[in-house]
Amino acid sequence: MDEEVQGEASLATPLDKLAKIYIKMRDKRDALRREYESTDGAIKEQMEILEASMLDACKEMKADSVKTKEGTIIRSIKTRYWTNDWDSMYKFIKEHDAFGMLEKRIAQTNTKNFLEENPGILPMGLNLDSEYTVTVRRPKGN
Repeated sequence: MDEEVQGEASLATPLDKLAKIYIKMRDKRDALRREYESTDGAIKEQMEILEASMLDACKEMKADSVKTKEGTIIRSIKTRYWTNDWDSMYKFIKEHDAFGMLEKRIAQTNTKNFLEENPGILPMGLNLDSEYTVTVRRPKGN
C-alpha cells in the first residue's frame, strides 16, 4: 500500500478522505493499465510479424521445428472449436452422452436470474458465496 495511504487511512479517517484516496489509487491503476496495454499491444504486433516470418520459413523448409543457437522454433497446429448453433450442439451432446465437450463452469448472471425467478428451486450441489463490496463514485462535476 502507498505510504500516504498507510499513514492516512484508518478507521478514524473521515469517509470523504477515504473516498478521495481510493479514487486517486483507482486512477493510478487505470493509468498504469493503459500504459501497459499500449506497450504490450505494440510488442504483441511486433511478435506477430516475427511469428509470421518464422512460420513462412518453416513452411518453405518443410520443417515442424528448427533448432538455432538462440532457440528452437516449433511450428504446430492449434485447433479451436465453436458453434453457431447451440440448440443443435446441446442435442448432439445429449444424444452422444458427450458432456465432456463442455467446460465445467456456471454462468453467474444466468444462474442469478434463474434463482431470482425461481426462488423455491435450488440445484443440488450449488454453492454460493456472497460478500459486501464497496463502490466509490466520483462526485458530480469532477
